[in-house]
Amino acid sequence: MLLFTPGPTPVPESVRLAMAGPTLHHRTPEFEAIFAEARAKLFDLMATDEVVMLASSGTGAMEAAVVNLCRRKLLNVNAGKFGQRFGLIAQAHGLPNAEIVHDWDTPATVEEILEAIEADDKIDALAIQISESAGGLRHPVEEIAAAVKAKRPEIMVIADGITAVGVERIDTTHIDALIAGSQKALMLPPGLAILGLSDAAVEKIGNGKGYYFNLASEIKKQRQNTTAYTAPTTLIIGLRAILEEIEKRGGLGKLYCDTARRAKATRFALEALGLHCYPKTPARSMTTIDDAQANEIRSLLKSDFGVNVAGGQDHLKGKIFRINQMGLIEPHEMLWVVNAVELSLAKLGRRAFDGTAAKVWNETFYKTMLSKASDPEECA
Repeated sequence: MLLFTPGPTPVPESVRLAMAGPTLHHRTPEFEAIFAEARAKLFDLMATDEVVMLASSGTGAMEAAVVNLCRRKLLNVNAGKFGQRFGLIAQAHGLPNAEIVHDWDTPATVEEILEAIEADDKIDALAIQISESAGGLRHPVEEIAAAVKAKRPEIMVIADGITAVGVERIDTTHIDALIAGSQKALMLPPGLAILGLSDAAVEKIGNGKGYYFNLASEIKKQRQNTTAYTAPTTLIIGLRAILEEIEKRGGLGKLYCDTARRAKATRFALEALGLHCYPKTPARSMTTIDDAQANEIRSLLKSDFGVNVAGGQDHLKGKIFRINQMGLIEPHEMLWVVNAVELSLAKLGRRAFDGTAAKVWNETFYKTMLSKASDPEECA
């Protein structure tokens, strides 16, 4: 079975083998050395002033960011399950929040964010997804963050990059907290969350808030190559291994380039079959298709072709399917997936199979590079 859900993603064999070694105690020099190596590599990945690892899913890092960086009122963008989650976290901790709500295919705009922060001087933190994986949407986070900092530099910008970190190069210049999760582009099992923090965020954290998710405690300990509480040792060993594997395969630049090309090729291939891409601004992490027969297509992909893709949630349940593009995916596997979609449409009597999807995918992935003017560092 090919796992093509946008998280969890398949774990490479070399990483599985690294995690299969003897269990290490987390308070030993041996593990501290591994922790130091993984932490050093994270600075390159996150491009932030500080990094923190947490033994939790990505939601734990979302909660840690809100609790430690918001003191008065949170502004969150709700264009999917995960944008909504930021607001629910604030409410669970008794923090007031204002919410900008969009359909799950519609990105936030700079103008509406600025209007919201100008109308309410209590807002001291903004929380937004870079890639909202509920619908495969990409928000213009970098532009929003720059505009917010120009107007109200004291506002902390919290960016959920759980399905964006490791997918594309993120400009963190105006981002105070960048969140990542192990089971997405980092191709690890679930259970490890990562926070990249700006110097301004570290200063705002001060003594921290909360107990387990007190980021001040973690920053202090992790600068000493240990953790405040029990470290997820196996996952951190895996993290070091996957970052080494990425380096061996050409580094982050090649990973970003391959992902960008794969995303474009997959979208073009499925659109060539007459399918419709759901979000107005699609993320590179996944291709999301809205279709009246989404359930039937997903079922055929799994039963007849051994491909497991994700469906929709809430009001989109049965109306979309989502195909992963994150991680170290071999071209022949992606070709199998788009071929399987075309064969599924043929089984449903929608169109005759003629190899269109594979032809378009190959032409786009191998022959058409993204413009260097729009993506100067992606495909050099």
